[in-house]
Amino acid sequence: MAEFITTYSEEPNPKDLLQWVKILENGGVIIFPTDTVYGLGCLSNNSNALARFAKIKGVKLEYAPLSFLFQNIRELSSYVAPMNSQTFKLVKRLVPGPYALILNAAAKLPTPFQKRKTIGIRISNHPVLKALLPLLQAPLITSSLHDPDEILDYTTDPENLFEQWEADIDLMISDGYGSNIPSTVIDLSTEPFMIVREGAGEIPF
Repeated sequence: MAEFITTYSEEPNPKDLLQWVKILENGGVIIFPTDTVYGLGCLSNNSNALARFAKIKGVKLEYAPLSFLFQNIRELSSYVAPMNSQTFKLVKRLVPGPYALILNAAAKLPTPFQKRKTIGIRISNHPVLKALLPLLQAPLITSSLHDPDEILDYTTDPENLFEQWEADIDLMISDGYGSNIPSTVIDLSTEPFMIVREGAGEIPF
């Protein structure tokens, strides 16, 4: 049965953090707050969790528009191809923040992502993720959850989100009402750089 946990603190309770880590390492799928909309996620190196995630989203992981959620820019080196100075300076300027960036993938990504030529990355400024991610053995795979109401697009009420997805997840981490404005998506794998979706965060060029 899925758990619903509320945290309003800038520093999540260490006992809660250890519980969340255990759930993820045991193949759990969770919903969590970000600096934009609530996200669905699981560990990127857990095959059971990834299969559940793919089923919930109705996607094939090899090609779906997903993001890897990293704790900092240093973690990118194992997942992203070497960047030129212009790209690196822009990435450094934008993260952490409300941006999803598409970058050229490293030559060897872990299974089942090895066929990808590009990779979506996020480095969030949200305190829950800043506390949780350093405790994990691998980045999270994440995707936003669209509301069934076509007008709303994104659910902002965490209790409504939990009601919609309780049967599919193991944990909902709530910090109150979320935003209904998603991240700005920028493709940095092309020249010139391209805005894929305007959302939260200023357009940097």
